[in-house]
Amino acid sequence: MEMVRQLVPDSLWELFLRVMPVARVRPQGGGRRRADDRGVLAAILFVATSGCTWRQLPPMFGASWQTAHRRFTYWTEARVWAKLHRIILDELGAAGELDWSRCAIDSVSLRAVKGGR
Repeated sequence: MEMVRQLVPDSLWELFLRVMPVARVRPQGGGRRRADDRGVLAAILFVATSGCTWRQLPPMFGASWQTAHRRFTYWTEARVWAKLHRIILDELGAAGELDWSRCAIDSVSLRAVKGGR
């Protein structure tokens, strides 16, 4: 749980709750208990920042790699990441709470698309 709180502090979680779509519910019911959204978000952030593959995701987040990937896809389709980015820029950027000095982008931080133009 400590890793989850490090990757998803309360302030980020509160912002995320504002853009998170309603959970999909299986019409037939049943199945397993739904994995905790905060733990899944932490797992997604872990994959994004560590460079590990979905299949290498450690079990400490309380969700399988399949669940984390499925939720990532669902949230991507719901434009959660773009909405969260907009909130962060609008609210934290305008308040002067963002440290822009660490936001430099160069060729090292961008991946080239194979076979791209």
